[in-house]
Amino acid sequence: MRIERICRFPVKGLSPEYLEEIELTEGLGLPHDRRFAFAQGDSRFDPAAPAWLPKENFACLMANAKVALVHSAYDPRSNTLVMRAEGHAPLVADLSDEEGRSAAAAWLTAFMGEEARGMLRLAEVPGHAFTDIPQKAVSLLGLASVKELGDGAGMWLDPLRFRANLQFSGAAPFAELDWAGRELLLGRARLRIFKRIRRCVATRVNPETAERDASPPKWLLQRYGHAEMGVYAEVLEGGRIAVGDAMELIDPD
Repeated sequence: MRIERICRFPVKGLSPEYLEEIELTEGLGLPHDRRFAFAQGDSRFDPAAPAWLPKENFACLMANAKVALVHSAYDPRSNTLVMRAEGHAPLVADLSDEEGRSAAAAWLTAFMGEEARGMLRLAEVPGHAFTDIPQKAVSLLGLASVKELGDGAGMWLDPLRFRANLQFSGAAPFAELDWAGRELLLGRARLRIFKRIRRCVATRVNPETAERDASPPKWLLQRYGHAEMGVYAEVLEGGRIAVGDAMELIDPD
């Protein structure tokens, strides 16, 4: 098995950043992954007491397919976020000050229109990640699983629909669903698989067109009796990983 793509999503719900390599740290997810989120106006998220909340509290593909049309890029060195979309003037926002953060929130609020539940707020809390589960994890997706599901449905499925951190090849379709409790060696890091990923309607959204043109959760249930694809892993030993690195599945000591 080998790593084919490394993805992180600096802003929850927005476009990915593709990396050639990255340094993993014990107990954490990918650096800057889901570091930011745009909280809906009625969200219960409190930056003074950050707690994990379900994704519908934030702009997300599950509820707001339109955000798939936003092309974003985040530079952690300058703490700058760029957002652009057809028909809208691009925005370059310095997230180091309130003016830039407010400008970013106002831009996305205007873009989302009626889908924005009041004025959005750019949320960030050091050490907090706006992930779909409370645990800090790295998500993995087998490309053979995506292909088999798409072939069965008679259409090509972009793996990006599933917004995993690591896409890998070389395993049988859906083999990863049986890896809970096992460990992976990849690059200089060691991970432990601890949970399957249950898929929601966000995967219906085409990442290129923002159309809800597929039904992966329904197809999974019909064909396999579950709606799970991909797995979560915790980082046991940090280290650098890169595209092309081998992945070796081992049993824990």
